[in-house]
Amino acid sequence: MSSIADNIGSVTRRIQKATLNAGREPGSVRLLAVSKTRTPDELRAAAEAGQIAFGENYLQEALDKIAALSDLNQIEWHFIGPIQSNKTRQIAETFTWVHSVDRLKIARRLSEQRPTSLPPLNLCLQVNINNEDSKSGCTLTELPDLVSDVGELPNIRLRGLMAIPDPDQSEAELRLSFRKLANTLRTLRREHPEAGPLDSLSMGMSDDLEIAIAEGATWVRVGTALYGARPPKHSQS
Repeated sequence: MSSIADNIGSVTRRIQKATLNAGREPGSVRLLAVSKTRTPDELRAAAEAGQIAFGENYLQEALDKIAALSDLNQIEWHFIGPIQSNKTRQIAETFTWVHSVDRLKIARRLSEQRPTSLPPLNLCLQVNINNEDSKSGCTLTELPDLVSDVGELPNIRLRGLMAIPDPDQSEAELRLSFRKLANTLRTLRREHPEAGPLDSLSMGMSDDLEIAIAEGATWVRVGTALYGARPPKHSQS
């Protein structure tokens, strides 16, 4: 597992260099280790190398890993996959962050089901920044009303936006997509100061994290560069 530690070090240095090159504050960008289909042993190795935040797409798989790694109190669990209504209770009860809220119904359920004994659940709203038919996320047109409505809910903190731009874009197009999301967040922060901190941009992955950081990402979601090629895809709920 030593290669995972080496890879975390390499990606961390990439993040630090990109942050410096963008003229941003050191430590203003955090690494979210995307751990779907990865084993608890792989996650443990990453945690032992200093990684704190882990992003999971599949609820049952995540719950199994959370149980297996329950002795690692420093881990911060993020849900980053599509959310079905019948899964919101376990997400609300288990995770620290949710990056993939794209409609009011889901936000309302997470708010209602978040235990009051826990800190407020940190939410990012997922935006379909390129209007792709195959992608989840609200549209830019829908976003202001969603921000206003979600910002009124108890037991959650609206932290910002998340997007997964079309990977087939050119580098210039990708940069524009990231910039559009960042500009949208700035506008929302100015026009909806009551909605929440709105201080987070979850965007950028293994191949494009430098571009995302240059355009304002505060979370970069990295899997392949940490663990290597992903195992064959399998079905999870």
